[in-house]
Amino acid sequence: MPPLDLGAALRAAQTADPASIPDIVESVASSFGATDLVVYLVDFAQATLEPLPDRRTHADLPASEAVATTMAGRAFVSQDVTSADRPDGVRVWAPVVEGSNRTGVIALTVRELTDEVTRACEDLGLFAGCLIATQAQFTDLYELYRRRRSLSLAASMQWDLLPPLVMKTGRMTVAGLLEPAYEIGGDCFDYALNHTVFDLAIVDAMGHGLQAATVASLAVGSYRHDRREGRALQRMHTALDATIAGQFDGSVFATGLLMRADLDTGVVRITNAGHPPPILIRGGAAVRLLACPPTVPWGLAAATGTVPDPSVTTEQLEPGDRVLFYTDGVIEARTADGEEFGTDRLVDLATRHADDLEQAEEVVRHIVGAVLEHQSNQLPDDATVVLFEWNG
Repeated sequence: MPPLDLGAALRAAQTADPASIPDIVESVASSFGATDLVVYLVDFAQATLEPLPDRRTHADLPASEAVATTMAGRAFVSQDVTSADRPDGVRVWAPVVEGSNRTGVIALTVRELTDEVTRACEDLGLFAGCLIATQAQFTDLYELYRRRRSLSLAASMQWDLLPPLVMKTGRMTVAGLLEPAYEIGGDCFDYALNHTVFDLAIVDAMGHGLQAATVASLAVGSYRHDRREGRALQRMHTALDATIAGQFDGSVFATGLLMRADLDTGVVRITNAGHPPPILIRGGAAVRLLACPPTVPWGLAAATGTVPDPSVTTEQLEPGDRVLFYTDGVIEARTADGEEFGTDRLVDLATRHADDLEQAEEVVRHIVGAVLEHQSNQLPDDATVVLFEWNG
């Protein structure tokens, strides 16, 4: 089989209508005899795979594919090519990946699934991810196709703030997830990798809805500004307090954590603004909460007559260690009879999935799914989970 001519396809994509990206991907697929290509994007809740429409026919769209129960979902979760024999050949599903961020699946039919064809399907998924990531900068189409229902204004603002939900390098992995995906209003996180330094922030703004989303936007803006100025954790922490207080006169607040990790040494440093402490996962078990003495939440120092003086918690990680961050909407989720999800349940759940050696993005998906199930899929408060792993 000749190698895929991705160069010609990339040149075609430079001036292509964003809606034609599936056509370009299918043209590459046809070069190795593949047919019936469908591109699926995962929805905001990471529960279903939504098909991009085929512009060349008026046929009905293929049905959405559930992540939990379908072959397409298996390819999405495992990030491996999956297949099933059909009378007309072999139906194949391959993951679509934007950098490290898994965003969907391609489905196609081939005559025979050889090692070469498997590799071509994998490459085609990566190629589709690159095209979608590039085109998404100037179109709303892909975001709209991912929606199973309308986003609230607050949720739309929050999703626009977020970095990719997954990032992986040889030294580290970070994965995050938020619920309720279509109505989230106050939770968010942000991160950046600059050479050997990895910075992470998790923010939980007071309340829910548009004001909370506005506070979270302000907090992330302040954090990104100071991070890009190369400022120390303590200075970023105090600046967050001053920024929120300056705009809201001490009437609103946000809790959160800032972390800075040295990827050469595995040393992490954390400050805490009235937020639940993170959990250290080591050797397949959640071993302890990291002691992070908190300041008052960001925005309240002036109103309480205090000056933020954040303590910096330092932890030496071992290769393979994970640090689990979460908002109070996780541990405070309640059943109908008032039983809290609680920290102990979260620790047990983190241990169970760590022991199963699941990838970070699957661990956060299972934890958030358990929180939703605990509260019958009705969360009155945002629930966010972020998992950082240092590989050494």
